[in-house]
Amino acid sequence: MTATVSGAVDLGGTVSGLLEVDVASRDRFAQLCGLALRDNPRRAHLVVSRVLGKHVPVAPGAVLGAGAAVGEAVAAILGGIPGDEAPGLVIGYCETATGLGHAAADRLGAAYLHTTRRLHPGVPVAAAFEEEHSHAVAHALQPAGAVRLDAPGPLVLVDDELTSGRTALNTVAELHARWPRERYVVATLLDARTPAARAAFAERADALGVRVDVAAVLATELTLPAGVLDRAAAARAALPAAAPPPSGAPGSVVAHEGLWPAGVPTTARHGLTPAGSARLAGAADAVAASLAPALAGSRGVLVLGTEELMHAPTVVGARLAGRLPGVPVTTQSTTRSPVHAADDPGYALRRSLAFPAPDDPARVSRVHNLADPAALPATGPWSDLRADDVVVVVDAPAADAAPMAEALRPFAARAVHLVTVPVAEPVA
Repeated sequence: MTATVSGAVDLGGTVSGLLEVDVASRDRFAQLCGLALRDNPRRAHLVVSRVLGKHVPVAPGAVLGAGAAVGEAVAAILGGIPGDEAPGLVIGYCETATGLGHAAADRLGAAYLHTTRRLHPGVPVAAAFEEEHSHAVAHALQPAGAVRLDAPGPLVLVDDELTSGRTALNTVAELHARWPRERYVVATLLDARTPAARAAFAERADALGVRVDVAAVLATELTLPAGVLDRAAAARAALPAAAPPPSGAPGSVVAHEGLWPAGVPTTARHGLTPAGSARLAGAADAVAASLAPALAGSRGVLVLGTEELMHAPTVVGARLAGRLPGVPVTTQSTTRSPVHAADDPGYALRRSLAFPAPDDPARVSRVHNLADPAALPATGPWSDLRADDVVVVVDAPAADAAPMAEALRPFAARAVHLVTVPVAEPVA
């Protein structure tokens, strides 16, 4: 199984040229990823996945296929499915890899848990660590019920990209000190470490006294020039402004409450066994069945997840695609991360929309692009591209999500469908 975008336009060309970034396996990289600039003093660039369903709208089947490809890369290291060594647990990193890790765990038939920044007051924090280069650095693990950090067997850590491996090794160090095991696997769509980073990774793993393998869908090398942060500042000034919202009349807002079956978790924030993940998929199918009549006749549906809530909306999108033959269905997600948007056809993030975060209105959340940045419109500017219907799946009350829905109205020609689902609770 592969994770690619057919006939992909190079969405990394603009940043590569401005920063003089050297990318090995350029054609394959361009199929899976693009590049953008960060608004982050720690790092100059952002690798933008074209199959993750985060910053770029993509068919939900491609998103699930990307996760399955990561799972298969892990299986190849562990001896197949079923393998010689079945994973004891798969952990995905919030917020970008919560869905990727879930799909990988499903492919492996393993229990799944993702890190979180939305702490449940009734669940102890079992472990915490930091992602050094991230806009939001804190990660916490809050497993409950049948999913345990001391589960026997290899532990698999899933992230969307690996540039240094420090976050993964920070995690290994934290977990290994308390729940030691013989083997870890760091799994990713893109392993872009330089030779120096690979050597440093191996040296630290040796110092920890544990085996840490790396499984990647694409192993390449991304090399940044000296003074890249200064180059990025100059590049931001040289780029055009972000694309404006579509010029067409805004769609309406339609609220859909109570569609998610009671008692079924919406994320793996507190861990899900394979049976729990199957229940989540069944609930997503029920939501799709309820929504499909309202989406009949649509010329395009965008299913929008919200920050850590990625996997369930993706499955909703996949089920909608099956129930709406001939209707293009894509999925992506909101994010905490600020980026530098620019309306350039060789740039991966062409616009950015900000609004109060539904789970914490005092905080800003964002969504980028809201249309394929590589799309070539038949007529008019790229900025006028939009879906007929935007389906927002959010684990917050409708009143708290209303500002987000209002902000999204220009990006829906027909309607923004606000689907509120419960916040994930521990499963006994």
